Amino acid sequence: MVIPGHEAEVVEIPYRNPARPGVGLEVLGYGELARRLRPRVLAAPSRPDFHQFFHVTRGRGTALIDFVRHPVAPGTLLHLRPGQVQRFPLGPDGRPADLDGTLLLFTPAFAPRPAAVRVVLDDAFAPAAWSLEPPHREGIARAMAEIAAEYALLTGPADPEPRNPAEPALTVELLRQLLAALLLRVARLPRPPGSDPAAGGDVFRSFQRELERDFAATRNAHEYAARLGYSQKTLTRACRAATGRGPKELIDARVELEAKRLLAHTELPVAVIARGLGFSEPTNFGKFFTRRAGLTPGAFRERNAAAG
Repeated sequence: MVIPGHEAEVVEIPYRNPARPGVGLEVLGYGELARRLRPRVLAAPSRPDFHQFFHVTRGRGTALIDFVRHPVAPGTLLHLRPGQVQRFPLGPDGRPADLDGTLLLFTPAFAPRPAAVRVVLDDAFAPAAWSLEPPHREGIARAMAEIAAEYALLTGPADPEPRNPAEPALTVELLRQLLAALLLRVARLPRPPGSDPAAGGDVFRSFQRELERDFAATRNAHEYAARLGYSQKTLTRACRAATGRGPKELIDARVELEAKRLLAHTELPVAVIARGLGFSEPTNFGKFFTRRAGLTPGAFRERNAAAG
């Protein structure tokens, strides 16, 4: 949401592929992206409506994704999901970092959907950054290079006498399959102790989808379990297997994150934010937020405005 005069305004970035408008995937270098975006966008918080993987090959800096700082160096892999708020990596002088690397952008509709990669695409609590070690670094680099090579064929000069009229469509499908291979590699990357979304099975995946739809409507774990057709014990067991946390903790964490986004990146009154997140009274929201974040909503907003 862009609000004139607000120091921490968020720039909404819709997916747009200028080279192949009909293809929901794009590969480009970080320098190309920096040249494409206006300096104001590079310096401001931004929220894409697409997935963004960034594999860093040169340079150092610090990226900010949903209020968490991530050191960036050669071998870093960042994953920004639709709806997350980022600041592009900054150097120690506070200016955009001098980086090289490969960016892979793709829409949710383009992404393959096998169960094994859903945790990478849909898990709101999944890691946003990895410092890759061999052999993971080589595997991710190789998978990104294969996608880049096929994408270059798709966007290169047209063959005046194509031997196979279906070739462009086949290349797009191959890109989707190569993306699936990359996502499977990402799914194998180390996760925090106690975090294994696959261990939660269909129960946890269903809960994730329901939570993302309705976190602003209800914070009652029993209600989520009833909607999904499971007992609360079954839901709790799945959530703990997947994340090490119970459903109520995950619900509250999601509400806290959305509250932080709205407080830091909009000028909406606290009372309006409270109502939008399902709190009947602003005082109840204030108590909830202070307990979770360690700051009052007003103090959190002031701190992030000063940092913006």
